[in-house]
Amino acid sequence: MSNVMSTADGTILVDIIAGARPNFMKIAPIIHAIQAREKAGGRLRFRLVHTGQHYDEKMSGDFFRQLGIPAPDVNLEVGSGSHAEQTASIMTRYEKLLLEKKPALCLVVGDVTSTMACAIAAQKLWVKVAHVEAGIRSGDWTMPEEINRMVTDAITNYFFTTSEHANRNLRGAGIPDDRVFFVGNTMIDTLLANMPRLAKPAFFDELGLKPGAYFVMTMHRPANVDSGSKFTKLLDAIIAGTRGEPVVFPVHPRTAKTMREFSAIPDSLKLVDPQPYLEFNWLVKHAKAVITDSGGITEETTVMGVPCMTLRDNTERPETCEIGTNDLLGTDPAALKPALDRLFAGHWKKGGIPPLWDGKTSERIVAHLEKLLA
Repeated sequence: MSNVMSTADGTILVDIIAGARPNFMKIAPIIHAIQAREKAGGRLRFRLVHTGQHYDEKMSGDFFRQLGIPAPDVNLEVGSGSHAEQTASIMTRYEKLLLEKKPALCLVVGDVTSTMACAIAAQKLWVKVAHVEAGIRSGDWTMPEEINRMVTDAITNYFFTTSEHANRNLRGAGIPDDRVFFVGNTMIDTLLANMPRLAKPAFFDELGLKPGAYFVMTMHRPANVDSGSKFTKLLDAIIAGTRGEPVVFPVHPRTAKTMREFSAIPDSLKLVDPQPYLEFNWLVKHAKAVITDSGGITEETTVMGVPCMTLRDNTERPETCEIGTNDLLGTDPAALKPALDRLFAGHWKKGGIPPLWDGKTSERIVAHLEKLLA
């Protein structure tokens, strides 16, 4: 029995799942590529399903507007909750949607809870799953994202990958080559498409910042920020190592909870709200360097040629270190000083851009989908 479902007019419906801020940058160019193919006579159509995993305006609405993402066809409005509560709520609500109207394919991106939950619900109702950014692994099972990746890839039909590392991981898991498609990185599609539109934040001049003379910092992983004493040691090392230069810190809600315990904030640390996409990447592009515990930001710094220091013990994106501008420092605050000394001495690696990170990934994905679903 074929799983491909065409409508009466011969079009083929694909569900595109988005749940949290990292997803929005990844789905935008795929949506635009499907829209472009539709104008050229293509049969693919999409139903955009927002699970509501990130539901506040800063985490969701700003990104939809800035990236030209249409309003969701469906918002499951799951809201907050524990990992299990969110997973259960997403599965229950997406299952109901599938029973009302079943697509030919469920396309999930990245590694958030929505990715895993919708993949499970789809497969249990015999809807095939395609995973964009499949195969990446940190090897760290304490990260919720790693569990999401592993579960999703265990039940995925079509794997769209960003790197040869991901390809090898999938081969090692026994995935046959004819289900793996090395296409590149949709995050970079979005970045390159929006480079001319990057916008200087309103606070930049108010804080007296100068291009090339400040750092950008992001920090949100539980291992770094949930313990006030550990986070304080990391901050102290960052402030000391950056030699008094401003450190612009868009504060994640999780991190803000810990910082309420602090009695004083160093003068060089500039706390700002979470930034919309265009403003945040303008900050990154013009920074001396980025200090982060994120994964996706390391991809953007690599393409923009901005030095990046990652405060984690592992990374699911090793190409950003081997080819790009990223350096994996670990979580010991003592590792920051030598890295920052190297930066100030002008000895940071120049880096290069990984293969197929060229802004055309989404076109390749849509071309594969047309062949697979035709």
